[in-house]
Amino acid sequence: MTSRREMKKISLWGATGSIGRQTLDVAGRLPFLKVTAMTAHRRIDALFGAAEVHKPRVVAVTGMEPDSNWEKRFHRIGTAVRWGKEGLLELAGSDEPDTAVNGLVGRSGLEATWIALHRGTRVALANKEVLVMAGETIMKAARDHGTAVIPVDSEHSAVFQCLQGEDRGQVRRIVLTASGGPFFGRKSEDLESVTVEEALAHPSWKMGQKVTIDSATLMNKGLEIMEARWLFDLPADRIEVAIHPQSIVHSMVEFADGSIKAQMGRPDMRIPIAYALTWPDHAPFDFERLDFTRAMRMDFYPPDEQTFPALRLARRALAMGGTAPAALNGADEEAVALFLQGKIAFTDIYRLIEAVLDQHQPFENPDMDRILEADNRARNLVRQKADTYKRG
Repeated sequence: MTSRREMKKISLWGATGSIGRQTLDVAGRLPFLKVTAMTAHRRIDALFGAAEVHKPRVVAVTGMEPDSNWEKRFHRIGTAVRWGKEGLLELAGSDEPDTAVNGLVGRSGLEATWIALHRGTRVALANKEVLVMAGETIMKAARDHGTAVIPVDSEHSAVFQCLQGEDRGQVRRIVLTASGGPFFGRKSEDLESVTVEEALAHPSWKMGQKVTIDSATLMNKGLEIMEARWLFDLPADRIEVAIHPQSIVHSMVEFADGSIKAQMGRPDMRIPIAYALTWPDHAPFDFERLDFTRAMRMDFYPPDEQTFPALRLARRALAMGGTAPAALNGADEEAVALFLQGKIAFTDIYRLIEAVLDQHQPFENPDMDRILEADNRARNLVRQKADTYKRG
């Protein structure tokens, strides 16, 4: 294994998003981490600011046409610029980085992850949709090319840490914890009229808009069940969810003898990010610590799957198999986008996803083209059906 004292080169995809900014904070605190490449979609000004500090060799801007003025500005600080999706894929195919941090949102990180693993690059994965859409394919690529997918999500990082040194054959179940989001304790009739602002008011974590809405619907946890199924090679019926509003216990693993290991910490994404970058080491940080000399509560509740049917929908897609998880993911992304635009109600997100699953005919053992086709069809169907659910 690489020692923490040896320089590690990092390729950071999604440098201007929540995960990206926190990864840069971690890299700035650890002198043996060097960010050699970065990507952003449209926030080129923020990307330039980060490049001024971290001096990457190259950046990619995926959502803009080539701009010679920006190219000159980056050139003056010693950074080359690539443009479009092809720029991201070029960075993914580079053999320079030791680790690629996938902090992208949605399907945008799927092909890049597949390419990086085929180059033998370790992937620190925060983009859970990659494993939702193509978990079996992605994990096989990591095994075949002698590399690894290290989870960045706090829940999967917690499970990953609990499993270090353990016999996977003795795992009885995984318990993923969930904050419950801003609507914990509400009933279905209360959710019909919630606003975008209310849904984005997460009580524990600061995240991007899409992830925050998924947390409010509990679809985030449904996607995490699907992700855990492939990361840890466990069937879905051995992956459970518990609502834990304090967000102190990030997940748990129960073993055959009934003993349970839990990973705990402040709700700070920099901790799992740092572990993914320094694994198998725990790098020393000055982040805020839990103080067990002070009273604190740790409550756990079963999820209300009647009010929040996302867990049921996710398990249904897993059971359908093949391209069904990709269809669910595409439907969710499209429905969340429509909700954020004010075009559908919060509860219509569930209705649209279920409608897609009702019509989807899964293709077994899909290749990447089939997976992307299922994703596109789901998105198109959501847009077609959304008129039925238009607000007021």
